[in-house]
Amino acid sequence: MGAKKKTRIIAVGNQKGGVGKTTTAVHIAAALGERGRLCLLWDLDMAHNTTKQFGIPPDSYLGTFEVLIDAEKAADVILKPGEVEGVELPANVHIIPSKRKLEAIAQVLAERDKFRSPQDVLQAPLASLDGLYDYIIMDTGPNATLPTVAAYKAAHYFILSAQPEPWAVEGLGDALRDIQAAQRQGNPKLKLLGVVIGSVHKRTRLAAELTDYVDRVFGEKRFRTTISKSTVVPDSQKERMTVFKYAPDHPICDQYRGVAVEIEDRIAKDDGVIQAVREAANG
Repeated sequence: MGAKKKTRIIAVGNQKGGVGKTTTAVHIAAALGERGRLCLLWDLDMAHNTTKQFGIPPDSYLGTFEVLIDAEKAADVILKPGEVEGVELPANVHIIPSKRKLEAIAQVLAERDKFRSPQDVLQAPLASLDGLYDYIIMDTGPNATLPTVAAYKAAHYFILSAQPEPWAVEGLGDALRDIQAAQRQGNPKLKLLGVVIGSVHKRTRLAAELTDYVDRVFGEKRFRTTISKSTVVPDSQKERMTVFKYAPDHPICDQYRGVAVEIEDRIAKDDGVIQAVREAANG
Protein backbone atom coordinates (compact mmCIF):
# COMPACT_ATOMS: atom_id res chain seq x y z
CA MET A 1 0.00 0.00 0.00
CA GLY A 2 3.03 2.28 -0.19
CA ALA A 3 4.24 4.82 2.36
CA LYS A 4 2.75 4.91 5.83
CA LYS A 5 -0.40 7.03 5.94
CA LYS A 6 -1.92 9.15 8.67
CA THR A 7 -5.04 7.12 9.31
CA ARG A 8 -8.21 8.92 10.40
CA ILE A 9 -10.91 6.80 11.98
CA ILE A 10 -14.43 8.10 11.39
CA ALA A 11 -17.60 6.55 12.78
CA VAL A 12 -20.87 7.32 11.00
CA GLY A 13 -24.06 6.93 12.94
CA ASN A 14 -27.26 8.04 14.61
CA GLN A 15 -29.27 6.42 17.38
CA LYS A 16 -32.23 6.07 15.06
CA GLY A 17 -32.48 3.61 12.20
CA GLY A 18 -33.51 4.49 8.68
CA VAL A 19 -31.70 7.84 8.50
CA GLY A 20 -29.26 7.06 5.71
CA LYS A 21 -26.24 6.07 7.80
CA THR A 22 -25.08 3.41 5.39
CA THR A 23 -25.73 5.59 2.35
CA THR A 24 -23.72 8.36 3.97
CA ALA A 25 -20.82 6.11 4.97
CA VAL A 26 -20.62 4.40 1.59
CA HIS A 27 -20.78 7.58 -0.48
CA ILE A 28 -18.37 9.51 1.73
CA ALA A 29 -15.87 6.68 1.24
CA ALA A 30 -16.52 6.64 -2.51
CA ALA A 31 -16.10 10.43 -2.76
CA LEU A 32 -12.88 10.35 -0.76
CA GLY A 33 -11.67 7.43 -2.87
CA GLU A 34 -12.36 9.48 -5.98
CA ARG A 35 -10.09 12.15 -4.46
CA GLY A 36 -7.30 9.58 -4.32
CA ARG A 37 -7.65 8.70 -0.65
CA LEU A 38 -7.42 5.03 0.30
CA CYS A 39 -10.46 4.16 2.41
CA LEU A 40 -11.59 1.16 4.41
CA LEU A 41 -15.32 0.75 4.97
CA TRP A 42 -15.93 -1.29 8.10
CA ASP A 43 -19.44 -2.68 8.47
CA LEU A 44 -20.24 -2.76 12.21
CA ASP A 45 -24.02 -2.87 11.81
CA MET A 46 -25.77 -6.09 12.76
CA ALA A 47 -28.12 -5.46 9.81
CA HIS A 48 -24.98 -5.56 7.58
CA ASN A 49 -26.37 -2.92 5.22
CA THR A 50 -22.98 -1.78 3.92
CA THR A 51 -22.19 -5.37 3.02
CA LYS A 52 -25.55 -5.76 1.27
CA GLN A 53 -25.11 -2.39 -0.48
CA PHE A 54 -22.47 -3.97 -2.71
CA GLY A 55 -24.19 -7.32 -3.11
CA ILE A 56 -21.65 -9.15 -0.96
CA PRO A 57 -23.30 -12.33 0.41
CA PRO A 58 -23.28 -11.59 4.17
CA ASP A 59 -22.47 -15.15 5.25
CA SER A 60 -19.97 -16.01 2.54
CA TYR A 61 -16.92 -14.13 3.81
CA LEU A 62 -15.07 -13.75 7.05
CA GLY A 63 -15.35 -10.26 8.46
CA THR A 64 -16.33 -8.18 11.46
CA PHE A 65 -17.54 -11.05 13.66
CA GLU A 66 -14.33 -13.05 13.29
CA VAL A 67 -12.13 -9.99 13.89
CA LEU A 68 -14.00 -8.96 17.03
CA ILE A 69 -13.72 -12.42 18.59
CA ASP A 70 -10.01 -12.42 17.69
CA ALA A 71 -10.33 -15.41 15.37
CA GLU A 72 -8.98 -13.46 12.38
CA LYS A 73 -6.71 -10.51 11.82
CA ALA A 74 -8.41 -7.44 10.39
CA ALA A 75 -6.03 -7.25 7.42
CA ASP A 76 -6.84 -10.85 6.46
CA VAL A 77 -10.61 -10.30 6.00
CA ILE A 78 -10.49 -7.11 3.95
CA LEU A 79 -12.14 -7.34 0.54
CA LYS A 80 -10.66 -5.20 -2.24
CA PRO A 81 -11.90 -4.14 -5.68
CA GLY A 82 -11.86 -7.05 -8.11
CA GLU A 83 -11.63 -9.76 -5.45
CA VAL A 84 -15.31 -10.76 -5.36
CA GLU A 85 -16.97 -11.80 -8.60
CA GLY A 86 -19.95 -9.61 -9.43
CA VAL A 87 -19.11 -7.04 -6.75
CA GLU A 88 -17.97 -3.58 -7.80
CA LEU A 89 -16.32 -1.63 -5.02
CA PRO A 90 -15.49 2.04 -5.68
CA ALA A 91 -11.94 2.95 -6.62
CA ASN A 92 -9.64 3.11 -3.57
CA VAL A 93 -12.34 1.64 -1.30
CA HIS A 94 -11.90 -1.64 0.58
CA ILE A 95 -14.42 -3.25 2.93
CA ILE A 96 -14.63 -5.46 6.00
CA PRO A 97 -18.02 -7.14 5.63
CA SER A 98 -20.49 -8.07 8.33
CA LYS A 99 -22.85 -10.99 8.79
CA ARG A 100 -25.90 -12.13 10.73
CA LYS A 101 -23.75 -13.80 13.41
CA LEU A 102 -22.76 -10.35 14.67
CA GLU A 103 -26.04 -10.29 16.62
CA ALA A 104 -24.48 -12.80 19.04
CA ILE A 105 -21.19 -10.94 19.50
CA ALA A 106 -21.77 -9.79 23.09
CA GLN A 107 -22.60 -13.30 24.29
CA VAL A 108 -19.73 -14.89 22.41
CA LEU A 109 -17.20 -12.40 23.80
CA ALA A 110 -18.49 -12.92 27.36
CA GLU A 111 -18.09 -16.67 26.99
CA ARG A 112 -14.61 -16.48 25.45
CA ASP A 113 -12.97 -14.08 27.89
CA LYS A 114 -14.92 -12.74 30.85
CA PHE A 115 -12.04 -10.47 31.90
CA ARG A 116 -11.78 -8.69 28.56
CA SER A 117 -13.53 -5.34 28.21
CA PRO A 118 -15.92 -5.80 25.27
CA GLN A 119 -16.18 -2.05 24.70
CA ASP A 120 -12.50 -1.98 23.73
CA VAL A 121 -12.80 -4.79 21.21
CA LEU A 122 -11.97 -2.53 18.24
CA GLN A 123 -8.82 -1.02 19.70
CA ALA A 124 -6.31 -3.70 18.68
CA PRO A 125 -7.76 -4.38 15.22
CA LEU A 126 -7.78 -0.68 14.37
CA ALA A 127 -4.23 -0.28 15.71
CA SER A 128 -3.12 -3.09 13.38
CA LEU A 129 -4.44 -1.11 10.39
CA ASP A 130 -2.91 2.21 11.41
CA GLY A 131 -0.84 3.70 8.61
CA LEU A 132 -2.39 1.54 5.88
CA TYR A 133 -5.35 3.77 5.04
CA ASP A 134 -6.08 7.46 4.81
CA TYR A 135 -9.53 6.85 6.27
CA ILE A 136 -11.25 4.04 8.09
CA ILE A 137 -14.98 4.72 7.96
CA MET A 138 -17.12 2.67 10.32
CA ASP A 139 -20.82 2.20 9.59
CA THR A 140 -22.43 1.74 13.01
CA GLY A 141 -25.82 0.36 13.91
CA PRO A 142 -28.66 2.15 15.68
CA ASN A 143 -28.98 1.76 19.44
CA ALA A 144 -26.09 0.99 21.77
CA THR A 145 -25.06 -2.39 20.37
CA LEU A 146 -21.62 -3.64 21.38
CA PRO A 147 -19.92 -2.88 18.03
CA THR A 148 -21.45 0.62 18.03
CA VAL A 149 -20.25 1.37 21.56
CA ALA A 150 -16.82 0.04 20.62
CA ALA A 151 -16.79 2.41 17.64
CA TYR A 152 -17.53 5.39 19.90
CA LYS A 153 -14.62 4.29 22.11
CA ALA A 154 -12.17 3.92 19.20
CA ALA A 155 -12.99 6.61 16.62
CA HIS A 156 -11.16 9.89 16.15
CA TYR A 157 -14.20 11.57 14.62
CA PHE A 158 -17.93 11.03 14.47
CA ILE A 159 -20.25 12.03 11.64
CA LEU A 160 -23.95 12.13 12.41
CA SER A 161 -26.31 11.24 9.60
CA ALA A 162 -29.84 12.66 9.64
CA GLN A 163 -32.89 12.78 7.43
CA PRO A 164 -36.14 14.75 7.75
CA GLU A 165 -38.06 12.08 9.68
CA PRO A 166 -40.49 12.51 12.62
CA TRP A 167 -37.98 11.23 15.21
CA ALA A 168 -34.83 12.63 13.62
CA VAL A 169 -34.24 15.26 16.32
CA GLU A 170 -34.55 12.70 19.11
CA GLY A 171 -32.05 10.38 17.40
CA LEU A 172 -29.53 13.18 16.98
CA GLY A 173 -29.90 14.20 20.60
CA ASP A 174 -29.32 10.63 21.81
CA ALA A 175 -26.28 10.26 19.58
CA LEU A 176 -24.81 13.54 20.80
CA ARG A 177 -25.18 12.38 24.41
CA ASP A 178 -23.44 9.12 23.53
CA ILE A 179 -20.55 11.02 21.95
CA GLN A 180 -20.21 13.12 25.09
CA ALA A 181 -20.35 9.97 27.26
CA ALA A 182 -17.60 8.35 25.19
CA GLN A 183 -15.47 11.49 25.57
CA ARG A 184 -15.85 11.28 29.35
CA GLN A 185 -15.34 7.54 29.59
CA GLY A 186 -12.29 6.49 27.68
CA ASN A 187 -12.08 8.45 24.41
CA PRO A 188 -11.46 12.12 25.22
CA LYS A 189 -10.06 12.70 21.73
CA LEU A 190 -13.35 11.83 20.00
CA LYS A 191 -14.71 14.83 18.11
CA LEU A 192 -17.96 15.46 16.31
CA LEU A 193 -16.82 16.21 12.79
CA GLY A 194 -20.22 17.22 11.55
CA VAL A 195 -23.86 16.48 10.76
CA VAL A 196 -24.85 15.40 7.26
CA ILE A 197 -28.47 16.08 6.39
CA GLY A 198 -29.72 13.88 3.59
CA SER A 199 -32.89 13.10 1.69
CA VAL A 200 -33.77 16.79 1.77
CA HIS A 201 -36.80 18.15 -0.05
CA LYS A 202 -36.41 21.80 0.85
CA ARG A 203 -40.10 22.65 0.62
CA THR A 204 -41.17 20.27 3.39
CA ARG A 205 -41.83 21.33 6.96
CA LEU A 206 -39.81 18.42 8.41
CA ALA A 207 -36.73 19.39 6.41
CA ALA A 208 -36.95 22.99 7.62
CA GLU A 209 -37.47 21.90 11.25
CA LEU A 210 -34.53 19.48 11.15
CA THR A 211 -32.21 22.02 9.58
CA ASP A 212 -33.24 24.68 12.12
CA TYR A 213 -32.65 22.24 15.00
CA VAL A 214 -29.21 21.21 13.72
CA ASP A 215 -28.23 24.85 13.27
CA ARG A 216 -29.35 25.72 16.81
CA VAL A 217 -27.79 22.74 18.56
CA PHE A 218 -24.77 21.97 16.42
CA GLY A 219 -24.07 25.35 14.83
CA GLU A 220 -21.08 25.26 12.49
CA LYS A 221 -20.92 21.48 12.83
CA ARG A 222 -23.62 21.11 10.19
CA PHE A 223 -22.08 20.35 6.84
CA ARG A 224 -23.09 23.16 4.51
CA THR A 225 -23.57 20.63 1.72
CA THR A 226 -26.88 18.80 2.02
CA ILE A 227 -27.93 15.72 0.10
CA SER A 228 -31.12 16.06 -1.91
CA LYS A 229 -33.96 13.57 -1.88
CA SER A 230 -33.87 11.52 -5.08
CA THR A 231 -34.97 8.14 -6.36
CA VAL A 232 -31.47 7.65 -7.76
CA VAL A 233 -30.27 6.55 -4.31
CA PRO A 234 -32.65 3.58 -3.83
CA ASP A 235 -32.36 2.77 -7.54
CA SER A 236 -28.58 2.50 -7.24
CA GLN A 237 -28.93 0.39 -4.10
CA LYS A 238 -31.13 -2.07 -5.96
CA GLU A 239 -28.33 -2.43 -8.49
CA ARG A 240 -25.79 -2.97 -5.67
CA MET A 241 -23.66 0.03 -6.53
CA THR A 242 -23.04 3.62 -5.52
CA VAL A 243 -24.65 6.60 -7.21
CA PHE A 244 -21.18 7.42 -8.55
CA LYS A 245 -21.27 4.20 -10.57
CA TYR A 246 -25.00 4.10 -11.32
CA ALA A 247 -25.49 7.73 -12.38
CA PRO A 248 -22.09 9.49 -12.38
CA ASP A 249 -23.48 12.75 -13.76
CA HIS A 250 -26.29 13.06 -11.19
CA PRO A 251 -26.19 16.19 -8.97
CA ILE A 252 -26.12 13.99 -5.85
CA CYS A 253 -22.62 12.87 -6.82
CA ASP A 254 -21.44 16.47 -6.64
CA GLN A 255 -23.18 16.85 -3.28
CA TYR A 256 -21.27 13.92 -1.80
CA ARG A 257 -18.09 15.33 -3.34
CA GLY A 258 -18.87 18.56 -1.52
CA VAL A 259 -19.22 16.72 1.79
CA ALA A 260 -15.88 14.99 1.18
CA VAL A 261 -14.19 18.36 0.61
CA GLU A 262 -15.72 19.69 3.84
CA ILE A 263 -14.53 16.61 5.74
CA GLU A 264 -10.95 17.07 4.60
CA ASP A 265 -11.04 20.81 5.22
CA ARG A 266 -12.31 20.28 8.77
CA ILE A 267 -9.70 17.66 9.54
CA ALA A 268 -6.95 19.88 8.14
CA LYS A 269 -8.20 22.73 10.33
CA ASP A 270 -8.27 20.41 13.35
CA ASP A 271 -4.69 19.36 12.59
CA GLY A 272 -3.68 23.02 12.58
CA VAL A 273 -5.30 23.64 15.96
CA ILE A 274 -3.65 20.58 17.48
CA GLN A 275 -0.24 21.60 16.13
CA ALA A 276 -0.63 25.13 17.47
CA VAL A 277 -1.51 23.79 20.92
CA ARG A 278 1.52 21.51 20.91
CA GLU A 279 3.83 24.32 19.86
CA ALA A 280 2.44 26.58 22.58
CA ALA A 281 2.88 23.84 25.19
CA ASN A 282 6.49 23.36 24.13
CA GLY A 283 7.20 27.05 24.54
